[in-house]
Amino acid sequence: MPSHAVPDAPSDSSIAADYFDGRSAQAHAVRLQLAMGELQIRAAGFTRSVPAREVLWPERTRHGIRVAHLPGGGSLHCDDAAAWDAWLQAGGRGDSLVVKAQQSWRWALASVAALTLLLAAMYQWGLPGLARATVSAIPQSVDQSLGEAALNALDDQVLAPSRLSAQQQQRLLDHFARAVAALPADTVPAHRVVFRKSRIGPNAFALPGGTMVMTDELVELVGGDEAVVSGVLAHELGHVRQRHGMRMLVQASVLGIVASVALGDFSSVLAGVPVLLGQAGYSRDFEREADAEAVRVLKAAGVSPEVMVTFFEKVAAKHGHGKRGDAAHEDDASGLGIAIASHPADAERIRFFREAAAAR
Repeated sequence: MPSHAVPDAPSDSSIAADYFDGRSAQAHAVRLQLAMGELQIRAAGFTRSVPAREVLWPERTRHGIRVAHLPGGGSLHCDDAAAWDAWLQAGGRGDSLVVKAQQSWRWALASVAALTLLLAAMYQWGLPGLARATVSAIPQSVDQSLGEAALNALDDQVLAPSRLSAQQQQRLLDHFARAVAALPADTVPAHRVVFRKSRIGPNAFALPGGTMVMTDELVELVGGDEAVVSGVLAHELGHVRQRHGMRMLVQASVLGIVASVALGDFSSVLAGVPVLLGQAGYSRDFEREADAEAVRVLKAAGVSPEVMVTFFEKVAAKHGHGKRGDAAHEDDASGLGIAIASHPADAERIRFFREAAAAR
């Protein structure tokens, strides 16, 4: 078609556009007419007819030119977006539901709300479920390797050999062993307890693989009360039994991947923020599960869960208040990445143990 082609005289049902044949970058001025399911492309000495259903029509937007792609190559460009949209509507081609939704602020708000609810549901139920399923497929040997590596790193940085006497350590271990012995054997995971002096204050925590660390400072805080120490260790045993350490690692990994996709690898600091916030929420659920395990162990051993109330009261007395998080993970400068906000409030937990003690 000659590049100087002049379109036919305009009609009420036609519109001017530029035609590209798909073989060269040369634009040809044409007029378009849409009728009886056919798109007619006309210029002086040139006519092309294309079934309208085979054309890839552009979606209506507020700005920008309109570009329609033709079968077999070629395209149509129109700079007058408003005229193009009116021409299409006059030819019987209305907006799709998607375009109508995009052009409606009500639909846009509804879509944002629906997406927010979906993400919240995935965060609340989908991610924990995925982590649980993933961890169930991971052999225990992986937990043990990670736990050993973590303990070695902690021993190098924040922990030191215990200064408790061997006799006191053994008394505490024996008391806890007797409590655990009252449980069905198939409900007790492999575990070991180690004592350490630390720079993180009164603390107790469970590592993947079953190692539970009890600090000298926590033992001293509760006056060496064997029942209280057993209660705290029973709580940590709950973390071991539920493999919370591995589940948190899986959840953190998934959140990190999602954050990296959303924010880009260029911002690793920002990408880590959702991970920290996410783990705070999930840790509250983990702590409640571990508290339930503590009640199970204590009751099986004939020890009242009230001993855990004593534990919280001693911690509150030490710090002068009772509004902080899990007292066993109290020190903000622990260096273990255990956030105070990640644990249920003391008042909630004290109420839980008191109600468990009152129940028969």
